[in-house]
Amino acid sequence: MNIEGVDSFRRRVARHAALADAARLRIVDLLTLGDFSPTELQAELGMPSNLLSHHLRTLEDAGLATRSRSEADRRRSYIRLAAGALDDLVPGAEHGAHRVLFVCTHNSARSQLAAALWQQVSNIPSTSAGTHPADRIARGAIEVARRHGLDLADLPPRTLNQVAGEGDFIVTVCDKAHEELPGLGGIHWSVPDPLRPGTKEAFDKAFNDISRRINDLAPRITAA
Repeated sequence: MNIEGVDSFRRRVARHAALADAARLRIVDLLTLGDFSPTELQAELGMPSNLLSHHLRTLEDAGLATRSRSEADRRRSYIRLAAGALDDLVPGAEHGAHRVLFVCTHNSARSQLAAALWQQVSNIPSTSAGTHPADRIARGAIEVARRHGLDLADLPPRTLNQVAGEGDFIVTVCDKAHEELPGLGGIHWSVPDPLRPGTKEAFDKAFNDISRRINDLAPRITAA
């Protein structure tokens, strides 16, 4: 998958490299609060001026910090966090998709929950399927969805062949389905099967795991 443009990736590498030093990370932490003169940073960090100058040049070269002259004492400068400095630290858009297809074995819990959660955070359509569909959606899945204010669509579990279409971005949410379908493409989330223990806690844990992953993935998928 094409993660992002080469230039964007290189900028992100440079910024991560600059922040890998503890002193520079501390400087950036301070700059998220406000602007500092080099003298103020030196006092805050207890660092020799020549070493501080090296760290500031590195941060400026990486696009993390900028410098401006004081309007009062023109001999003084202030260091500030560059606009959007921290935006490039996370990966960019990952993939274009017409639809997101969540797959598990029985299409009775994890994939159904994932498809419903996706619809809350993205305008890109979603659906779900199973490699060996059950007769109905699991009661535990319906109940955990209701506990979190989410209604599952009144759809019977369906097979992957019935649902899959061209342009689908596929997410397997079940180890068995993922290992049963080598070369399927897409991505895999190893979410433990809540049906095995069958407890409220197991369904809550699966729901929370899927919800977190959905929120992380949604900004990285664009409409094709």
